[in-house]
Amino acid sequence: MEKGEPKKASESNGRGEEPDKRGMGAGYQGAVEAALAIPIGSGLGYLADQQWGTEPAGLYIGVAVGFGAFILRLVRMRPE
Repeated sequence: MEKGEPKKASESNGRGEEPDKRGMGAGYQGAVEAALAIPIGSGLGYLADQQWGTEPAGLYIGVAVGFGAFILRLVRMRPE
């Protein structure tokens, strides 16, 4: 860089070549939340079946709710 030339802007976050760790952390958090939505919904449905004796219905409802939460989380993670 010669005298009088403007500095080039960094492509990451303005702090050198280090990637934006805050954005990466949010992405990993969203991915973990999405991946755990189905097993948590299934588990709650299974526990409801055990509590009230409604064998497959609670599990199916739990899987459906967990899958819905999974899809919703993935949609919210999309970059705008």
